[in-house]
Amino acid sequence: MNAYAISAPQAPGRVHLVDIRRKALLLAQLRVLLIGAVFLALAAAALLRIAYLGVVQPAPSQRSMADALLPPRGEITDRNGVPLARAFPAYALWFNPTAMDDGGPPLVQSAKTVAHRLREIFPDLDEAEIARKLASGKSGYLRRRILPEDANKVMALGELALELPRETDRHYPQGSMAAHVLGYVDEDGKGHVGMESALNDQLLDPARRGTPVALSIDARVQGALEDELRRGMLSVNAVGAAGIVLDVDTGEVLALASLPEFDPNKVDKDSQKYIFNKVTNQVYELGSTFKPLAVAAAIDAGTVTDLSRRYSAAPIHIGGFTIKDSHPLGATLNVPETLIHSSNIVTAHIVDDLGAARLKQVMADLGFNERPYIELPARGFPIWASGEWPRLRAMTVGYGHGIAVTPLHLATAYAAMVNGGIWRPATLHKIEPGQANRGRRVFKASTSARMNQLLRMIALYGTGRKADAPGFRVGGKTGSAEKPGAGGYNRTSLVSTFAAAFPMDKPRYVVISMMDEPKGTVASSFQRTAAYTAAPVIARLVPRIGPILGVMPDDSRDIDLTDLKPLIGSEE
Repeated sequence: MNAYAISAPQAPGRVHLVDIRRKALLLAQLRVLLIGAVFLALAAAALLRIAYLGVVQPAPSQRSMADALLPPRGEITDRNGVPLARAFPAYALWFNPTAMDDGGPPLVQSAKTVAHRLREIFPDLDEAEIARKLASGKSGYLRRRILPEDANKVMALGELALELPRETDRHYPQGSMAAHVLGYVDEDGKGHVGMESALNDQLLDPARRGTPVALSIDARVQGALEDELRRGMLSVNAVGAAGIVLDVDTGEVLALASLPEFDPNKVDKDSQKYIFNKVTNQVYELGSTFKPLAVAAAIDAGTVTDLSRRYSAAPIHIGGFTIKDSHPLGATLNVPETLIHSSNIVTAHIVDDLGAARLKQVMADLGFNERPYIELPARGFPIWASGEWPRLRAMTVGYGHGIAVTPLHLATAYAAMVNGGIWRPATLHKIEPGQANRGRRVFKASTSARMNQLLRMIALYGTGRKADAPGFRVGGKTGSAEKPGAGGYNRTSLVSTFAAAFPMDKPRYVVISMMDEPKGTVASSFQRTAAYTAAPVIARLVPRIGPILGVMPDDSRDIDLTDLKPLIGSEE
């Protein structure tokens, strides 16, 4: 046997050492793999997080930067982008009695002296009240909304306890214009009364406040409406006035005014009494402006088919009540003469033929039995008799008594009457072309066409003559109603209204002018009725706003009245 064919046995120590090395190597490999797996997991998690932040939501730093650039409350504009309400950087005056932080008195001068010097800067401050606050040693606001130049004057006083923190304030660049549409924002940043209240959540939403909210209001039309209403109100010494301009095809409110107005930049105790909105929140008996609606209902129902039919104009005695006209209008009247001369008696006959149930249904279809449809929070509930209407009530409702609605109700009803018969809710949001509410049909298109003729005749030959504006083809109806009071109607207090539309050959806009308790003055020929107080406002307003709204004066055009002219007794 070859001695070299058999290996000699290895020493035990050498085998053990090899095993240790193998285990160490295996452990090292496992650690490397483990560390690699950990790093791989961290990398995957980081990539997933980056993808989530980039795709699902912006990075926190991006969000915070975006939020910092956004105003704390969104902007409101008119339909053309004119700013109506926006955030505005301002200073406030804050009293900090610990500003000195040396244990001494908070003020270098006496509280009384500092209060006096502050009043020199801000003349409307209550000096005694400010002195009391300074002497109390309690921190708090002394004044909000300080202009930079006034802040510099406060700093010049040398009182460290008078601090001037920077704050963001709500500013209304147009002043008091459209105050009842906009409302106001209180010191805590909450919207009140108008669209500031209706849009409060949207204006504060970080995801939406960067985009201005466009209202349906046209600032130019709004300014003209307020100007003419104010002129009319002052000329007849009325206690208030109200008006609205409405697009008959979309329901958009181009202007809405309630006078006296308030300044949303400065809402104090004195201005609180003017915050009530007469257009949307106050209900009135609007008198003879209802007569065209009653006639339209009768034509639509087929109870009036011949406009030449003559009705007795003698007073009606029913249920212990007498229906009469303001003055004798002759023995008989037909439908055009009834509207031209505004006869309560013949309107009552027309309603009696129509029937109480059908009149009530038309009034309900026009929304007179519920609050007006609009985004504003303050909306008055009509005075509306429930149940079946007796014969007398229907007759009086036909000429605007026994039912009370807001001027906005009247505006949307007239829009339905002249636009082809479709009632739509009013809106203060700008509506894009083709997006208008479809509405509901109240009158036939043929009825609407006939009423457009009759409304134009009233402005040409009847009580609405002072509302006519040459070239603009105005039509409409007067309404003068005594205000109800304790023990009956107050004969010395009228609500005088003119409900108009233009141009009557193709109506586009309804305009309402209302005077609250007008007085007989030289300007109104010492008359208080709508023909002399509310109608002239329309005559001045329409030529101002017509061209703005794309309606140019044209004396060569008008609605065809050929078939109706022979029916009127005279053209006085």
